[in-house]
Parts: sequence; C-alpha cells; structure tokens
Amino acid sequence: MHFCSNLDYWMKQHIYTQLQEKKRSGTKSFAVLIDPDKISVHSADHLVKLATEAGVDYFLVGGSLVVSNNLDEVVQQIKASCDIPVILFPGSPSQITKYADGLLYLSLISGRNPELLIGQHVISAPVVKQSGLEIISTGYMVVDGGAPTTVSYISNATPLPADKNEIAVCTAMAGEMLGMKVIYMDAGSGAKRPISESMIQSVAQHIDIPLIIGGGITNPEKAYLNCKAGADVIVIGNAIEKDATLIKEMAAAIHSVPMKA
Repeated sequence: MHFCSNLDYWMKQHIYTQLQEKKRSGTKSFAVLIDPDKISVHSADHLVKLATEAGVDYFLVGGSLVVSNNLDEVVQQIKASCDIPVILFPGSPSQITKYADGLLYLSLISGRNPELLIGQHVISAPVVKQSGLEIISTGYMVVDGGAPTTVSYISNATPLPADKNEIAVCTAMAGEMLGMKVIYMDAGSGAKRPISESMIQSVAQHIDIPLIIGGGITNPEKAYLNCKAGADVIVIGNAIEKDATLIKEMAAAIHSVPMKA
C-alpha cells in the first residue's frame, strides 16, 4: 500500500490556504452543490457554463445518498469544462474519486453517533490518504431546518435546535480546538427554515477558521445576509437544481459583500 508523503500532503493544501486568505480579507465565496444522482451529462454542461460565467468559486460534489455510479464521470466532466475547483462533499466513505481537487473530511460534531464522528473515518483512512486529494478536516454541524432531512435520517442524529445559538457556538468552538480546519453548518437539502443570521453571527464571532453555511438558501438576499453575518462560504444546491439561472444572481449577491477595510 502506497501513501503520499507528508511533504506531498502539505503541498496539496491549495484550497484551504485560499480559504484562509479569503477569510482574512473578508472575501466571500460561492459554492454550487451538485448531487451526482440528480444531474445528467447535458444538465452538467449547462450548469458548468452558467457557473463559469457567474464566477462561482467552488463546486461541491456529493450527497447523503449516492446510488448511481457516475461520481467519477461527473467530476471528470466538470474538470474538463472549467478551472473551478471541485471539492467532494461525501455522505459516506465510498464517495471518493481521485479526479476531484479536494475532500471535505466530515466529522459530524453536532451529533453523538460515533460512526460519523470517527468510526467511518478509520475505515476510509487508507483510501482517502491514497487518493492524493487535498483533505480538509471539517466539523460538520446539522441545524434543524424545520423539516426531516436525509442527512438526519442517515446519521441517526438529532440536529441542533435552530434557536439555541449557544449550543452551536460551543460545538463550533470545540471543533476548532479539536483541530478542524473549517466548520460547516447545514440546515439540510430543501430545508424549510435556513440557519438564522443570529446563529451565524454568534458562531463567526467565536471561531477563527472558515465558516461554511448551507441548506435552505433560496434567494440572493438571504445569501447576502448570511455573508454579512459572518459566513465565509455559501453553499447552494437544491434551489439551483430547481432553477439553474439563479446562479448569476446568487454569485453577484455573495461577491458584493464588502471586504474588510
């Protein structure tokens, strides 16, 4: 079994270095989430074209359940059509492809399911290490979005209460102190209620690592307000699956947030 050397590993930290630099300058990023089960070859081409024109910063590829076998194909298709970095957002250790640029290595720190805190990571570690991907350790926090989500069902974990900012703050702080490189707060795909600006602001004020926000963001105004509250990366998937033309408006709103003085 061949593993990448430590030197190789550290040389691959391009995406995370960029995220850190953007956070320091106050530059906000827009990531489009693509579920391999829900996209065709034709729609992928159209989506990549719109994303390139809009100046999308990242593609996230993955889902809670990936039942098709076209993960490699989808990622290769995106990579062949644009220079936008492709980051895997895996729902399980099997959702790995060497053709991507990076991997959000998710630990569900909002739940108490040991399998999703560390168990599946132990199983997947050799494959992940061997993939050559840039690995970004991610403290993943699921917040109650007002509707049952696939991630809550699969994880067998209760989401964080939407109105308990202090629990979210302490969870994010713990994740950072445990060595997580980013915090990802997610209300889940198709959430009826996105994460509140007050919760985002509270968490952002208490951590120094990049903060990713996703779930239930359906309009440019909400994306803008989330960035103003302290989100560093906005992830949108379900809304764009319904209307891909939203990409341009979402990108314009996110990128219009003023940088730090």
